[in-house]
Amino acid sequence: MSDNPTKHTKVLIIGSGPAGYTAAVYAARAMLSPILVYGSAPGGQLTTTTDVENFPGFADVIQGPWLMDQMRDQAKAVGTEMIEDHISSINLKSTPFEAVGDSGQKYTADSIIISTGAQARWLNLESEQKFRGFGVSACATCDGFFFKEKVVAVVGGGNAAVEEAMFLTKFASKVKLIHRRDELRAEKLLQKKLMENKKIEIIWDSAVDEVIGDGEPKNVTGIKVKNLKTNNVEEMKIDGLFIAIGHDPATALFKEQLDMDKEGYLITKPDSTETNIPGVYAAGDVKDKTFRQAVTAAGMGCMAALEAEKYLSS
Repeated sequence: MSDNPTKHTKVLIIGSGPAGYTAAVYAARAMLSPILVYGSAPGGQLTTTTDVENFPGFADVIQGPWLMDQMRDQAKAVGTEMIEDHISSINLKSTPFEAVGDSGQKYTADSIIISTGAQARWLNLESEQKFRGFGVSACATCDGFFFKEKVVAVVGGGNAAVEEAMFLTKFASKVKLIHRRDELRAEKLLQKKLMENKKIEIIWDSAVDEVIGDGEPKNVTGIKVKNLKTNNVEEMKIDGLFIAIGHDPATALFKEQLDMDKEGYLITKPDSTETNIPGVYAAGDVKDKTFRQAVTAAGMGCMAALEAEKYLSS
């Protein structure tokens, strides 16, 4: 246990990324002296993307990690205290709210902004991780643009996978949808659109065994696909692989305390970032499974800070 005295703040921000950093900028500028606690992956999912072309304000291509560094430095410059620690337990049942970090450090807060984000589920193949950001992606809206007139594959069978496959047909010459079963989980209307799209080929009862690519610079050149009924393995030439088997929001910490949907995303009031507990707000991918963009996360971080400020002043 650490002997550090309890740290108290008006606003405790848990998690970084565009939501957490933007919340920190707004809270600090409102003279609330926020504390932002970030875990082992400061900056969140954007630090795993390379080229960012859709964040407003930058005419040239910028790098995801650089954008997160800039947001962090901005939050610091206006008066945010940044602490690397992993919040391991939290009590939202009485105020001030209490959180304890792995370091043993205790935090008390008059309001809390949760921006712990979500993580894409991966196939967990060594070859997939090796080519992450070099042809393997978990976000078609982020990276589809880089595959103009190329052949890509999407793994998954739910709404997300079908939507990603449809989206990719805007750029790619051919999209192969690879699914473990012989029918999709996606809603019927989406399936109908998918089947009508001439650019999409569905590969049923199959899973990706290995991602193949060439050395420096790393580029995906193909995949090995195994038919789960026959165990036949076939090699396919593709230029990009999109994994769309879902995301997991980082909300285990808040179970039994905050309302969440069946997938674990925090539920907030309409047109608000407020959770079912007044003074506790959720921003970014931890509550948003629809848009999942850096700019929408940043927007919600702003909303959360403004709502926290209003809550504290009343």
